[in-house]
Amino acid sequence: LSLSFDSNFILANAQVLKGYPIVYCSDGFCELTGFSRAEVMQKSCACKFLYGSETSESIILSIDVALEERKEFKDEIMFYKKTAVLFWCLLDIVPIKNEKGDVVLFLASFKDITDTKAKAVQEDKREGEYTCANVFGDLPALPEYKVADAKKSKFILLHYSTFKAGWDWLILLATFYVAVTVPYNVCFIGDDDDLTRSTTVSDISVEILFIIDIVFNFRTTYVSKSGQVIFDARQICIHYLTTWFIIDLVAALPFDLLYAFKVSVVSGICLPTKTCRVVSVVHLLKTVRLLRLLRLLQKMDRYSQHSTVVLTLLMSMFALLAHWMACIWYVIGKMEMEANAYNWDIGKYSVNGTGNGPSIRSVYIASLYFTLSSLTSVGFGNVSANTDAEKIFSVCVMLIGALMHALVFGNVTAIIQRMYSRWSQYHTRTKDLKDFIRVHHLPQSLKQRMLEYFQTTWSVNNGIDCNELLKDFPDELRSDITMHLNKEILELSLFASASRGCLRSLSLHIKTSFCAPGEYLLRQGDALQAIFFVCSGSMEVLKDGMVLAILGKGDLIGANLSLDDRVIKTNADVKALTYCDLQCINLKGLYEVLDLYPEYSHHFVQDIQQDLTYNLREGHETHVSSFCHFIQTRIVFLLTRQSLFICFALAKSLHLLLLLGFFFFLISKILHIVPDPRSVMFKCDFTKVFVFVCLSRFFLDFVNEGLKLGQSVAH
Repeated sequence: LSLSFDSNFILANAQVLKGYPIVYCSDGFCELTGFSRAEVMQKSCACKFLYGSETSESIILSIDVALEERKEFKDEIMFYKKTAVLFWCLLDIVPIKNEKGDVVLFLASFKDITDTKAKAVQEDKREGEYTCANVFGDLPALPEYKVADAKKSKFILLHYSTFKAGWDWLILLATFYVAVTVPYNVCFIGDDDDLTRSTTVSDISVEILFIIDIVFNFRTTYVSKSGQVIFDARQICIHYLTTWFIIDLVAALPFDLLYAFKVSVVSGICLPTKTCRVVSVVHLLKTVRLLRLLRLLQKMDRYSQHSTVVLTLLMSMFALLAHWMACIWYVIGKMEMEANAYNWDIGKYSVNGTGNGPSIRSVYIASLYFTLSSLTSVGFGNVSANTDAEKIFSVCVMLIGALMHALVFGNVTAIIQRMYSRWSQYHTRTKDLKDFIRVHHLPQSLKQRMLEYFQTTWSVNNGIDCNELLKDFPDELRSDITMHLNKEILELSLFASASRGCLRSLSLHIKTSFCAPGEYLLRQGDALQAIFFVCSGSMEVLKDGMVLAILGKGDLIGANLSLDDRVIKTNADVKALTYCDLQCINLKGLYEVLDLYPEYSHHFVQDIQQDLTYNLREGHETHVSSFCHFIQTRIVFLLTRQSLFICFALAKSLHLLLLLGFFFFLISKILHIVPDPRSVMFKCDFTKVFVFVCLSRFFLDFVNEGLKLGQSVAH
């Protein structure tokens, strides 16, 4: 059987002959019928609470027969929800057997087929009929919520949306592309039209992205200084125009269109030695796009909480800085070579004025090798500075490298330590736990349970102790935090009538607990210390080896409370079937809160009996024990009723005899008849006879009322 917890089904105990009580019901069944789990548990498997006037009597009889004979049943039936709404249901009851072949459970699944039935009825009605749709009729009016959506602007982007986050990453990659290609083209390519125009398509694509980004920024929300999200289009435009618009506009100017229209614009850069070098003006103009890197600094705070992202950005900035230094290093050497008319050594290559030197690719790699070795260390000497300008630049590179070491690699170390701090703490706690087990010679079973519990709790809360974390916060703030953390249990109908102050006080006494599979949450006869709310997982209630209930998410386990009798003994075991996440309300703290809020305490004591999925109070009659008690009470009542009938007959006979004697006494007095001197009536006076008649009547009425009371109790 493969059933998800969202399907509509119930499980019933087939070993309890009286009604086959329900021990588990799914959330889907509760949503389908409108009944809560607490209202369904321990009810009959036949689901008589769903019957109504339209429910077929023959199907009801078939269900009872199938349950009695422990056979499978499947048929369509009309049920009623809690709101008295009729629905068609496909009911399927399947008996479940154990390894011995005995039926121990009934699995009843419910499928809502109301829509299918309605379509079938409509098709039957339309059969043989021809209907023509009104083509020229008015269009149906839009629902109100559709009109509201239509009025809302569809051209406003949320700055925190997934699309905007993806777009920002795309623009970030485009900005890095510009930061790499623009200095390289200015320094290494120069006025070489063939090499320049080979990247024209990608450059124009980046310009188009920047232009689209400007359009998006005019329609993207932002957070004001007061912390409010601004949706007004006019305010968004004004804010963007006064902040980043100028920088974005300059960076998005389409300089590469000059290449597209075959316009060649060059200028000469004259050196102090009166030698000139021709450089494309377009490349120089495109250097203003590097201003977009300032926007990267604006977004660093947004990504500062993500260690991996910050680490990637820092390393990218370090590599980008080395790239820039390599471009400058090549320009300095090129100018020195042109000014002094002798060779400039780069690695094993020699660049001379004849143009027979290494390729641009090799020159760039050698320049990048020099700058990276200077930034990260003192260099190896195979590529070294020869002229004064090169030596001065090398000194600057080393100083910048020292600063980058302190900035980048210091942050990298801190980030890596922060990334693995929890991991280190986990191993430390595990080692302490194993040392504790070794020192105290705990048995293997206890060792395994301790390790499993520790690993489970760590995987859930990641080693964070909420109580330790919140203890330094003020009570006001701590109450708000705990109310948010425990809102799932505080939203129960049990706390609907509680004031906010009562809920805030109560939330401070709610703790989180975990239970591993096979662990007992409570044992029969234990003193109940808390009321438990199941947040996730499954548990079972056991008594004498018999499953009384299966509990799941949203169930409340505890006992009905009494403000006088505060010691509660449990009547069954509660055992975890899976890993369970629980929230527990400490009874001691709960009584303290109820004492502080007496106006709510009476409502709580009354309402908790209806909200409890299973009542654990010792002496509380479960379905099994109540059936046995019912049989015993019935036998005693039958015996008592027979005795009462005999007493009633004797009293009635005595009353009639006394009544006849009283009338005979009156007649004898009136007619002056002389009775037998040995007669009892002759020796009694009128008052005594009257008192005896009244007492007999009183005794007769008393016995009669006892019979009526016994009969009502039996019903």
